[in-house]
Amino acid sequence: MEGVPSESLREGFGGLETASSRAVAATPDPAGSRLRRRKAIDRAARWIITLIASTAIAAVALIFLFLAREAFPILTSAAVHEEVTLGKMIFPQPWREGEPAYYAWQPVSKVPKYSLLPLLVGTFKVALIALIFAVPVAVLGAVFTSELAPRRVREIVKPAVELLAGIPSVVLGFFVLMVLATHLQDLFGLQYRLNTIVAGIGLGLTIVPVIFTLSEDALTAVPQRYREAAFALGASRTRTAWSVVLPAASPGIFAAIVLGFGRAMGETMIVLMASGNAAILSWDPTLPVRTVPATIAAEMGEVVVGGPHWTVLFVLGVLLLLLTIGFNGLSGWYVRRLRQRLGGTS
Repeated sequence: MEGVPSESLREGFGGLETASSRAVAATPDPAGSRLRRRKAIDRAARWIITLIASTAIAAVALIFLFLAREAFPILTSAAVHEEVTLGKMIFPQPWREGEPAYYAWQPVSKVPKYSLLPLLVGTFKVALIALIFAVPVAVLGAVFTSELAPRRVREIVKPAVELLAGIPSVVLGFFVLMVLATHLQDLFGLQYRLNTIVAGIGLGLTIVPVIFTLSEDALTAVPQRYREAAFALGASRTRTAWSVVLPAASPGIFAAIVLGFGRAMGETMIVLMASGNAAILSWDPTLPVRTVPATIAAEMGEVVVGGPHWTVLFVLGVLLLLLTIGFNGLSGWYVRRLRQRLGGTS
């Protein structure tokens, strides 16, 4: 431009550039703000999930610490040791001096006895009978609904089985006590109306939905290409279900069975109502039985707080919790090994 010094022009254009740069800098970046917002939401969600998971772990830890605190006097209290010790709980004790020793749970007798073995044997015995009843029903039902049943039948059977999980244990216990026990005694001529078989079948009814649902999920999770490959080789649907799908889903089915076993070990109400509640050391399934959870439920409300009987019941609670955690841990380890073996890895 004529008559305008070059320095002034440069200053003018420099001012325009500066103003333009400021305007660009002042313009908001929507993409960047969205990214920052997403990162903040992601961090918050991660913290919330971690907090919830930590709360669940902390709850289990606090329960264990509470049980352990109440059971600890079995190791340290002289007042408790006057009546019971760990040795007396583990080893057989004589009724009187000079008589043969035997295992007995008689906490309110003249000479109290707190043998753990009759209760542990009773707990495992009832849980095993429950598995013998529930596993074939639940696993075969899961195979049928997942692989063989028409869609309409599946939509009826699956909700009906899962609905069984919503029935209160006391209602099932009442049915087992009043109906099933009488019919089984008449059918097999059992000496005792309430016994291990009756309680085991009642427990089996409670764990069928657990094993069925988890087994059906494991079967459904098997890749469809496994089935298509079997069909391409000429296998029928039944053959494919038994020879291909069921082995592929075996880790998940095993985990379902172990979870059902843990549920059976911890069940209280049905065993309390239908087992006969006799702490007899025997593997005979026709005899009455008493389990650890039923013992805690039946006796906790009648003992002196802080006394020897109170302490022993909390020892039973610690033992039951450790058994449940131990079985779940072993099952998880075995399931991982089984999946590695089926996947061809070492």
